[in-house]
Amino acid sequence: MSGVGPNSPDLHPKPASEATIASQRAVAAVLPPDDGTDSDFAMRGFIATRADPVIRNANGKQVWDASDLDFVTGPAPATVNPSLWREASNLNKHGLFKVMDDIWQVRGFDLSNMTVVRGVTGWILIDPLSTRETARAALDLVNEQLGKRPVVAVVYSHSHPDHFGGVRGVVDGADVEAGKVAIIAPAGFTEAVASESVMTGPAMARRVTYQAGLGIPAGPKGLMGAGIGLAGPSPDGEITLIEPTDTVAQTGETRVVDGVKLEFQIVSGSEAPSELNVYFPDKRVLLTAEMSTCTMHNVLTPRGAKVRDAHLWASYLDEALQLYGKRADIDISSHCWPIFGQANVAKMLAGQRDNYRYLHDQTVRLINKGGTPNEVSEQIKQPAALSAQWYNHGYYGNYKFNSKAVYQYYLGWYDGNPAHLDQLPPATRGEKYVEAIGGAEKVISIAKAAMDKGDYRWSSDLLNHLVFADPTNQIARNLLADIYEQLGYQAESSLWRNQYLSAAYDLRHGDRRLALSFNSPDLIDGVPTKLLLDSAATRFDPAKVGERKLSFNLVMQDSNETAGIQLTGTTMFSRMESLDEVDATITGPRALILAMLFMKKPLEELDAAGLTVSGDRQAVKSWLDAIDPLTAWFNIVEP
Repeated sequence: MSGVGPNSPDLHPKPASEATIASQRAVAAVLPPDDGTDSDFAMRGFIATRADPVIRNANGKQVWDASDLDFVTGPAPATVNPSLWREASNLNKHGLFKVMDDIWQVRGFDLSNMTVVRGVTGWILIDPLSTRETARAALDLVNEQLGKRPVVAVVYSHSHPDHFGGVRGVVDGADVEAGKVAIIAPAGFTEAVASESVMTGPAMARRVTYQAGLGIPAGPKGLMGAGIGLAGPSPDGEITLIEPTDTVAQTGETRVVDGVKLEFQIVSGSEAPSELNVYFPDKRVLLTAEMSTCTMHNVLTPRGAKVRDAHLWASYLDEALQLYGKRADIDISSHCWPIFGQANVAKMLAGQRDNYRYLHDQTVRLINKGGTPNEVSEQIKQPAALSAQWYNHGYYGNYKFNSKAVYQYYLGWYDGNPAHLDQLPPATRGEKYVEAIGGAEKVISIAKAAMDKGDYRWSSDLLNHLVFADPTNQIARNLLADIYEQLGYQAESSLWRNQYLSAAYDLRHGDRRLALSFNSPDLIDGVPTKLLLDSAATRFDPAKVGERKLSFNLVMQDSNETAGIQLTGTTMFSRMESLDEVDATITGPRALILAMLFMKKPLEELDAAGLTVSGDRQAVKSWLDAIDPLTAWFNIVEP
């Protein structure tokens, strides 16, 4: 097979194989016609961008490079799915864009967009990007081009970090506390942040390295963006959080903010557990956050999250169509480019509604006929009427992955086959499969034959077993990397491409060991104490304490909070009230107590900073030693 094999002289990315070239041609032959509308919409209203596309943090480290996809010009190369190439060319637009009078967006400075609304006295910002640095750069561009004004309100559309993480780059927390700046969010926002970004933050951060392809260079053989934006998150940017001062609970609620009327649609349970859309009745503009973007979204994100309700998602799109389809001349979202024209907006809302509803209904139909997740994902196909609409293509989510998510939503991970009730772990299964097939050389021989036929799914399955059986087998690693690379080249989904290419890189070179930024001090500080203590309890290893039953009071002087901690011998429970009888009381500023639990700061260091422990100090140490440190690194493509 041309360009693919185990004995390559180097470990650099390979060219497209003959099978991949044929696959790209087949995809190109059935793509919808491109009339240039999306390209026009993506550049409409452009005002200006930064002279320097690179955004850096205070230490000079690169946080963002808006020029990452500048290589995307001309026809698609054989190493990129032609549909994804088209998507990337439309996403490769960065700077300040006018949507209409008094409404702008900054796009391409982050994975998400920041929407800017001019009020009577200042700016209303919707979704202040992922990090302090990118948000500050976006606001600087706004003030340079439109005139400097204070930020009077920030709206978080939903509970994912790329829609709130940059808040301290655009507002001062002291101004929020003083009532000068309102922070508006959907009901349940903070709880959802704690659940998705703190409770399982370490695991998500590790999986994000694959989903976003962190550390993989952009290029025709590398990253092609994220399907909804230029790239993924940077480990060198600071995620921040300021708690909302006002929450919206019901569809139809309105606010008048600095003279601007906002009408809200609650869409929690679609793309995020807590999410809202914003309609500007005086401007006939609808912001659909991530309920509706330029692509089919994830019903379950590969980085890991709570599975989403595809049926509810379709219902929200239908509700938006009924409420705003005839009243919105422009649709903007927190990713991608706008849709202009009332008829186009209504058509998009209806088309995406049908896409999610078809996915849901047909998956359930096949489930009720006995289909397992893998069987359903092979059978369900997107209808031609839906695939004819570019925004229904799977640049971020896709039918195969999402149909399995629908199955999981209703029936969980188990497919009903008792053989899957208690499977052996991957390394043990790998050893037994390799032995059953006849040894490593036999597995490699069969896999190479499949590769030569372009059967990458089967050959990757075989070699995955061998790598898990013997991760030191470099021939198997290199072959599997070559296969993953070709699967990545063929993928229409940017996230599938990123995961395949990340796996190929790690198999060839070893883990990238990126210094991930998760559970930043500012993010932790912004989450209610009870939720943080519940998160700490998920890192508690009772075996390290034995059967001892211990109790403590945590007294946080600056926040006027007291928490009682009980170790029952098997679990760690917390209550936001003091306990009558305790083994020790720990007193100090909230930040020091959180540093003790989350940053694993030694007691001696915290003592010097102002923390005090009264009572059984050794009992406190035993408890703290039983709390696992935060870590976000573990193997994915090998044991």
